[in-house]
Amino acid sequence: MSRTLFIDSTPDIDHVWRMVHDRDDVPIAVNIGAVPEGDIPGTIDGYDTVIVDATYFNEATLELCSGLKHIVFLGTGAASFIDLAAAERLGIKISTIGGYGDTTVAEHAMGLVFAAARHIATMHVIVRTGGWRPMQGMELRGKTLGIVGLGGIGREMARIAGGVGLRVIAFNRSALSDPPVPMVAIDELLARSDVISLHLALNEATRGFLGRAKLEKTKPRVVIVNTARAGVVDEAALIDLLRAGHIGHYATDVFATEPPAPGESLLTLDNVTLTAHAGYNTPEAAMTMYRRAIDLAAAG
Repeated sequence: MSRTLFIDSTPDIDHVWRMVHDRDDVPIAVNIGAVPEGDIPGTIDGYDTVIVDATYFNEATLELCSGLKHIVFLGTGAASFIDLAAAERLGIKISTIGGYGDTTVAEHAMGLVFAAARHIATMHVIVRTGGWRPMQGMELRGKTLGIVGLGGIGREMARIAGGVGLRVIAFNRSALSDPPVPMVAIDELLARSDVISLHLALNEATRGFLGRAKLEKTKPRVVIVNTARAGVVDEAALIDLLRAGHIGHYATDVFATEPPAPGESLLTLDNVTLTAHAGYNTPEAAMTMYRRAIDLAAAG
Protein backbone atom coordinates (compact mmCIF):
# COMPACT_ATOMS: atom_id res chain seq x y z
CA MET A 1 0.00 0.00 0.00
CA SER A 2 1.26 3.47 -0.89
CA ARG A 3 2.44 5.64 2.01
CA THR A 4 2.55 9.43 1.78
CA LEU A 5 4.47 12.06 3.75
CA PHE A 6 3.99 15.81 3.63
CA ILE A 7 7.65 16.56 4.29
CA ASP A 8 7.75 20.28 5.06
CA SER A 9 4.49 21.64 6.37
CA THR A 10 4.43 24.70 8.63
CA PRO A 11 2.09 25.69 11.47
CA ASP A 12 0.25 28.07 9.12
CA ILE A 13 -0.08 25.40 6.44
CA ASP A 14 -1.09 22.77 8.97
CA HIS A 15 -3.98 24.90 10.21
CA VAL A 16 -5.53 24.92 6.73
CA TRP A 17 -4.41 21.35 5.90
CA ARG A 18 -6.41 19.96 8.81
CA MET A 19 -9.53 21.63 7.45
CA VAL A 20 -9.02 20.00 4.04
CA HIS A 21 -7.69 16.52 4.83
CA ASP A 22 -10.73 14.42 5.64
CA ARG A 23 -10.90 11.20 7.65
CA ASP A 24 -12.02 9.41 4.48
CA ASP A 25 -8.92 10.55 2.58
CA VAL A 26 -5.80 8.49 2.12
CA PRO A 27 -3.69 8.70 5.34
CA ILE A 28 -0.89 11.28 5.01
CA ALA A 29 1.83 11.75 7.62
CA VAL A 30 2.82 15.37 8.21
CA ASN A 31 6.23 16.69 9.21
CA ILE A 32 6.23 20.25 10.52
CA GLY A 33 9.31 22.28 9.66
CA ALA A 34 12.14 22.30 7.15
CA VAL A 35 14.25 19.18 6.75
CA PRO A 36 18.03 19.64 6.31
CA GLU A 37 19.30 18.29 3.00
CA GLY A 38 21.28 15.49 4.60
CA ASP A 39 18.25 14.30 6.57
CA ILE A 40 15.84 14.06 3.65
CA PRO A 41 16.51 10.40 2.69
CA GLY A 42 16.06 9.22 6.27
CA THR A 43 12.98 11.35 6.82
CA ILE A 44 11.16 9.88 3.81
CA ASP A 45 12.37 6.32 4.33
CA GLY A 46 9.33 4.06 4.16
CA TYR A 47 7.28 6.51 2.10
CA ASP A 48 6.87 6.19 -1.66
CA THR A 49 4.98 9.48 -2.14
CA VAL A 50 6.10 12.86 -0.81
CA ILE A 51 4.21 16.16 -0.83
CA VAL A 52 6.65 19.07 -1.09
CA ASP A 53 6.22 22.77 -0.39
CA ALA A 54 9.77 24.15 -0.47
CA THR A 55 12.28 21.33 0.03
CA TYR A 56 15.12 20.99 -2.47
CA PHE A 57 15.56 17.59 -4.11
CA ASN A 58 18.81 17.70 -6.07
CA GLU A 59 20.22 14.76 -8.00
CA ALA A 60 22.32 13.47 -5.11
CA THR A 61 19.36 13.55 -2.73
CA LEU A 62 17.04 11.83 -5.20
CA GLU A 63 19.57 9.05 -5.76
CA LEU A 64 19.55 8.32 -2.02
CA CYS A 65 15.75 8.09 -1.86
CA SER A 66 15.51 4.56 -3.19
CA GLY A 67 11.86 3.99 -2.34
CA LEU A 68 10.57 7.30 -3.65
CA LYS A 69 8.16 6.93 -6.57
CA HIS A 70 6.10 10.12 -6.62
CA ILE A 71 6.61 13.78 -5.63
CA VAL A 72 3.57 16.04 -5.46
CA PHE A 73 4.82 19.63 -5.62
CA LEU A 74 2.60 22.34 -4.13
CA GLY A 75 2.50 24.72 -7.08
CA THR A 76 3.80 24.87 -10.61
CA GLY A 77 7.46 25.76 -10.11
CA ALA A 78 8.84 22.30 -9.41
CA ALA A 79 11.91 23.02 -11.55
CA SER A 80 13.08 25.53 -8.95
CA PHE A 81 13.20 22.87 -6.22
CA ILE A 82 13.55 19.49 -7.93
CA ASP A 83 16.10 18.18 -10.43
CA LEU A 84 13.50 17.13 -12.97
CA ALA A 85 15.96 15.39 -15.28
CA ALA A 86 17.30 13.28 -12.42
CA ALA A 87 13.77 12.46 -11.28
CA GLU A 88 12.84 11.28 -14.76
CA ARG A 89 16.00 9.17 -15.01
CA LEU A 90 15.22 7.55 -11.67
CA GLY A 91 11.59 6.89 -12.57
CA ILE A 92 10.17 9.32 -10.01
CA LYS A 93 6.87 10.85 -11.08
CA ILE A 94 6.49 14.61 -10.53
CA SER A 95 3.01 16.08 -10.15
CA THR A 96 2.42 19.82 -10.01
CA ILE A 97 -0.65 21.88 -9.19
CA GLY A 98 -1.68 24.83 -11.35
CA GLY A 99 -4.60 27.21 -11.43
CA TYR A 100 -5.27 27.02 -7.71
CA GLY A 101 -4.38 30.63 -6.89
CA ASP A 102 -4.54 32.81 -10.00
CA THR A 103 -6.47 35.56 -8.23
CA THR A 104 -4.42 35.29 -5.04
CA VAL A 105 -1.07 35.63 -6.83
CA ALA A 106 -2.32 38.44 -9.06
CA GLU A 107 -3.55 40.36 -6.03
CA HIS A 108 -0.12 39.99 -4.44
CA ALA A 109 1.53 41.19 -7.64
CA MET A 110 -0.70 44.25 -7.70
CA GLY A 111 0.14 44.87 -4.06
CA LEU A 112 3.82 44.89 -5.03
CA VAL A 113 3.03 47.35 -7.84
CA PHE A 114 1.47 49.75 -5.33
CA ALA A 115 4.29 49.23 -2.84
CA ALA A 116 6.96 49.90 -5.45
CA ALA A 117 5.20 52.85 -7.09
CA ARG A 118 4.75 54.63 -3.74
CA HIS A 119 7.88 53.41 -1.87
CA ILE A 120 5.67 51.99 0.85
CA ALA A 121 8.16 49.47 2.26
CA THR A 122 11.01 52.00 2.24
CA MET A 123 9.01 54.65 4.11
CA HIS A 124 7.72 52.03 6.53
CA VAL A 125 11.28 51.23 7.62
CA ILE A 126 12.26 54.92 7.78
CA VAL A 127 9.31 55.90 9.97
CA ARG A 128 9.64 52.86 12.27
CA THR A 129 13.31 53.71 12.88
CA GLY A 130 12.58 57.31 13.85
CA GLY A 131 13.02 58.99 10.49
CA TRP A 132 10.66 61.01 8.33
CA ARG A 133 10.99 61.13 4.54
CA PRO A 134 7.87 61.77 2.43
CA MET A 135 9.00 60.15 -0.82
CA GLN A 136 7.58 61.14 -4.19
CA GLY A 137 5.88 58.24 -5.92
CA MET A 138 4.23 57.33 -9.22
CA GLU A 139 0.52 57.79 -9.89
CA LEU A 140 -0.58 54.64 -11.68
CA ARG A 141 -3.71 55.87 -13.45
CA GLY A 142 -2.95 56.27 -17.15
CA LYS A 143 0.43 54.53 -16.91
CA THR A 144 1.23 51.44 -18.99
CA LEU A 145 1.51 48.01 -17.41
CA GLY A 146 3.25 45.35 -19.48
CA ILE A 147 2.37 41.78 -18.53
CA VAL A 148 4.91 39.14 -19.57
CA GLY A 149 3.08 35.81 -19.67
CA LEU A 150 -0.69 35.88 -20.13
CA GLY A 151 -1.72 32.64 -18.49
CA GLY A 152 -4.22 32.41 -15.65
CA ILE A 153 -2.32 34.72 -13.29
CA GLY A 154 -1.45 37.16 -16.07
CA ARG A 155 -5.11 37.41 -17.08
CA GLU A 156 -6.16 38.09 -13.51
CA MET A 157 -3.44 40.73 -13.28
CA ALA A 158 -4.84 42.38 -16.42
CA ARG A 159 -8.34 42.39 -14.94
CA ILE A 160 -7.24 43.96 -11.66
CA ALA A 161 -4.96 46.50 -13.35
CA GLY A 162 -7.75 47.67 -15.61
CA GLY A 163 -9.79 48.57 -12.54
CA VAL A 164 -6.92 50.70 -11.27
CA GLY A 165 -6.84 52.69 -14.51
CA LEU A 166 -3.63 51.23 -15.90
CA ARG A 167 -3.30 50.80 -19.65
CA VAL A 168 -2.47 47.12 -20.07
CA ILE A 169 -0.47 45.46 -22.84
CA ALA A 170 0.92 41.95 -22.82
CA PHE A 171 3.42 39.56 -24.36
CA ASN A 172 2.99 35.79 -24.45
CA ARG A 173 5.49 33.28 -25.81
CA SER A 174 2.78 31.42 -27.72
CA ALA A 175 -0.11 32.81 -29.73
CA LEU A 176 -3.43 33.29 -27.93
CA SER A 177 -6.83 33.08 -29.59
CA ASP A 178 -8.70 35.27 -27.12
CA PRO A 179 -6.37 37.75 -25.40
CA PRO A 180 -8.19 40.20 -23.12
CA VAL A 181 -5.67 42.99 -23.76
CA PRO A 182 -3.56 44.14 -26.74
CA MET A 183 -0.66 41.79 -27.47
CA VAL A 184 2.71 43.22 -28.50
CA ALA A 185 6.23 41.98 -29.19
CA ILE A 186 8.51 41.78 -26.17
CA ASP A 187 10.74 44.66 -27.30
CA GLU A 188 7.70 46.92 -27.73
CA LEU A 189 6.43 45.97 -24.29
CA LEU A 190 9.79 46.75 -22.72
CA ALA A 191 9.99 50.13 -24.44
CA ARG A 192 6.44 51.22 -23.59
CA SER A 193 5.84 49.92 -20.07
CA ASP A 194 6.09 52.04 -16.94
CA VAL A 195 5.53 48.88 -14.91
CA ILE A 196 6.38 45.31 -15.98
CA SER A 197 4.84 42.31 -14.23
CA LEU A 198 6.38 38.88 -14.83
CA HIS A 199 4.19 35.79 -15.02
CA LEU A 200 6.31 33.25 -16.93
CA ALA A 201 6.77 29.65 -15.89
CA LEU A 202 10.44 28.80 -15.37
CA ASN A 203 11.88 26.25 -17.78
CA GLU A 204 14.93 25.98 -20.00
CA ALA A 205 13.32 28.24 -22.60
CA THR A 206 12.54 31.02 -20.10
CA ARG A 207 15.57 30.85 -17.80
CA GLY A 208 17.26 34.23 -18.08
CA PHE A 209 14.49 35.45 -20.41
CA LEU A 210 14.96 39.03 -19.21
CA GLY A 211 18.68 39.22 -19.80
CA ARG A 212 20.86 42.30 -19.86
CA ALA A 213 20.02 43.20 -23.46
CA LYS A 214 16.29 43.13 -22.78
CA LEU A 215 16.55 44.90 -19.44
CA GLU A 216 18.50 47.72 -21.07
CA LYS A 217 15.58 48.23 -23.49
CA THR A 218 13.19 49.13 -20.68
CA LYS A 219 12.04 52.68 -19.93
CA PRO A 220 14.30 54.60 -17.56
CA ARG A 221 13.03 54.25 -13.97
CA VAL A 222 10.78 51.31 -14.87
CA VAL A 223 9.21 49.29 -12.06
CA ILE A 224 9.57 45.51 -12.44
CA VAL A 225 7.44 43.11 -10.39
CA ASN A 226 8.24 39.40 -10.20
CA THR A 227 5.81 36.87 -8.75
CA ALA A 228 6.92 34.19 -11.24
CA ARG A 229 10.40 32.79 -10.60
CA ALA A 230 13.72 34.49 -9.95
CA GLY A 231 15.38 32.53 -12.74
CA VAL A 232 13.45 34.29 -15.52
CA VAL A 233 15.58 37.39 -14.82
CA ASP A 234 19.35 37.76 -15.17
CA GLU A 235 20.01 38.76 -11.58
CA ALA A 236 23.50 40.15 -12.13
CA ALA A 237 22.27 42.46 -14.89
CA LEU A 238 19.22 43.39 -12.82
CA ILE A 239 21.36 44.43 -9.86
CA ASP A 240 23.70 46.47 -12.08
CA LEU A 241 20.75 48.37 -13.57
CA LEU A 242 19.12 48.90 -10.16
CA ARG A 243 22.36 50.36 -8.84
CA ALA A 244 22.68 52.57 -11.91
CA GLY A 245 19.09 53.79 -11.48
CA HIS A 246 17.94 52.68 -14.93
CA ILE A 247 15.52 50.28 -13.26
CA GLY A 248 13.71 52.40 -10.72
CA HIS A 249 12.41 49.63 -8.49
CA TYR A 250 12.29 45.85 -8.35
CA ALA A 251 9.55 44.23 -6.28
CA THR A 252 9.85 40.48 -5.96
CA ASP A 253 8.25 37.58 -4.15
CA VAL A 254 10.78 35.05 -5.48
CA PHE A 255 14.51 34.47 -5.06
CA ALA A 256 17.18 32.28 -6.64
CA THR A 257 17.62 30.55 -3.27
CA GLU A 258 14.88 30.65 -0.68
CA PRO A 259 15.36 32.02 1.84
CA PRO A 260 18.09 34.29 0.46
CA ALA A 261 21.39 34.31 2.29
CA PRO A 262 22.15 37.28 4.56
CA GLY A 263 24.07 39.91 2.62
CA GLU A 264 22.80 38.74 -0.77
CA SER A 265 23.02 41.63 -3.23
CA LEU A 266 19.27 42.20 -3.57
CA LEU A 267 18.99 42.57 0.20
CA THR A 268 21.49 45.45 0.22
CA LEU A 269 19.61 47.72 -2.20
CA ASP A 270 17.21 50.50 -1.25
CA ASN A 271 15.14 50.39 -4.46
CA VAL A 272 13.68 46.92 -3.90
CA THR A 273 10.59 45.56 -2.18
CA LEU A 274 10.90 41.98 -0.99
CA THR A 275 8.33 39.45 0.21
CA ALA A 276 8.85 35.87 1.33
CA HIS A 277 7.38 33.88 -1.60
CA ALA A 278 3.91 34.36 -0.16
CA GLY A 279 1.96 35.35 -3.27
CA TYR A 280 0.09 32.06 -3.28
CA ASN A 281 -0.52 32.03 0.45
CA THR A 282 -4.15 32.69 1.32
CA PRO A 283 -6.55 30.20 2.90
CA GLU A 284 -8.74 30.30 -0.21
CA ALA A 285 -5.92 29.31 -2.55
CA ALA A 286 -4.36 26.93 -0.05
CA MET A 287 -7.54 24.92 0.42
CA THR A 288 -7.84 24.38 -3.31
CA MET A 289 -4.16 23.42 -3.63
CA TYR A 290 -4.14 21.01 -0.68
CA ARG A 291 -7.29 19.28 -1.89
CA ARG A 292 -5.65 18.67 -5.26
CA ALA A 293 -2.44 17.48 -3.58
CA ILE A 294 -4.35 14.92 -1.53
CA ASP A 295 -6.14 13.67 -4.62
CA LEU A 296 -2.89 13.43 -6.61
CA ALA A 297 -1.21 11.50 -3.80
CA ALA A 298 -4.15 9.10 -3.64
CA ALA A 299 -4.12 8.59 -7.41
CA GLY A 300 -0.43 7.64 -7.36
